[in-house]
Formats: sequence, structure tokens, C-alpha cells
Amino acid sequence: MSIQTDEECRWPDLPERYSIALRDAVGFILDRFDVVGIVASGTVLRGEPDPTSDLDIYVVNRESFRQRVQRFSRGVPTEIFVNPVSAIRGYFRKEYEDSRPITAHMLATGFVILSRSRIVDELRAEAEQWLAKPCNPPHWQLVMERYFAATQYEDALDIAEKNPPTALLILNQAVTSMINYWYRSNGYFIPRSKELLSRLACLNESLGRDAQRFFVAPPEDRWRLAKSIADQTVGVHGFFEWESGRQPMPG
Repeated sequence: MSIQTDEECRWPDLPERYSIALRDAVGFILDRFDVVGIVASGTVLRGEPDPTSDLDIYVVNRESFRQRVQRFSRGVPTEIFVNPVSAIRGYFRKEYEDSRPITAHMLATGFVILSRSRIVDELRAEAEQWLAKPCNPPHWQLVMERYFAATQYEDALDIAEKNPPTALLILNQAVTSMINYWYRSNGYFIPRSKELLSRLACLNESLGRDAQRFFVAPPEDRWRLAKSIADQTVGVHGFFEWESGRQPMPG
């Protein structure tokens, strides 16, 4: 890394292993891309690393292409997300509609390693605005998600005796769908998978307790817990009548 580039960069206070890895990753990025800005985020930057935590690095790209790079930086797993400004703004909107504002969270809470344009600050301000918006999915979408979770549960029950392994696979998917529905229908963004259950326990003690027990319970106990989770989330156990609104189609 040149002296000029090194002077451009700001470095967070990290354990030596991650500090060396981050500098290596930034050098790799600057060699490969025409960079407008670099933002590092994730559990390492928040001071909460797990044994296998990686570095998450968001690159604002001057060129009009996107790319994702997975590499080891001095032995540390590193995820690099390279996007032009237009794509980033598209992710803000799309991920907000999906109740998973991952890009906004990375940019708003991350550490700015390098900024060569005020657009980096503008994107971070926009990210904060998206995170501040209430989670408010359209009613028809919530009905579809409720139906999907309920029919998954019914499908698992249908084959519970003749195909127990597949039934439990579908049951796990159904419970996850129920939990995601609960978050969105109650106006919450869906957390990262690592925080899905712990966050739920903070917001709804009874539901959170049942959900945590479900995923560690013996197979025979999961059916009772799944029914309880269904009662507390979607409120139905299978097919129910509903209809979507009319959606105009082109042509």
C-alpha cells in the first residue's frame, strides 16, 4: 500500500490478528477496484467476535459493476461486497421491502476505512433513514406468508408417520417461516439468523422460549412445540381461504 493511500485510510482499534487482516484486505481491494469508499462492519468491528467470525467489507465502486469476493486475509475469512452507488440504493429499497435491511445496517453501523467522495456520507445517511423507517409490509404479502407457513406445517403433519425425517425437515422450515412472519406482522425487521431466537426471546418471552426449545428438543417433542408456536404466530394449522388483490399485468 502506498504512503498516500495509507494516509487516506482510517483504521479501527482491533485485536492484532484482525487489524493485520483488515489492512491486507484493504490493500487487495485497492489493487483490484476503483474505489470510492470502504466500510468495514460485522461482529469483529462491534467487538463481539466469535471464534469463526469473518471480516465484512463493503466497497463503494466507481465502476458500474458489482462483485462479491470471498477470500482469506492473512488467515481471516473475509467477505467483500463491491457495488456501485445505484446498486446500493436498490438494495436499500429491496431489502427494506423484505424486512431484512442488511446493506443499510452494514453501512450505517460500520467503520469508514476510506472515503474519497461525499457520496459515502450520503449513503450512510440514507442507510440510517431506511433503518429508521417502520417495518410495514403490505397486508396481502403478510397473508401469503401466513398461508405459506401454515401449509408447510400441514405438509409436515401429513407425512409424519410415513416419512419422519422429511416431516421434521419441513417442520423446521415451517417454524422458521412462522417466526419470520411474527417479526414482520408485528412491525419488526427480521434479524440475522444468529440473532433470530435471542431477539425473539427479548420481544416475546413465551414464544421465544418455545422456539428455543423446539430446535433442541427430541423429535417426538417438536410436534407439540410447533403447534404452540403456530398458535402464537400464524394462528392456523393448514389451509385457509384467502385471495390476493388484483395485480395488473403488462400487455
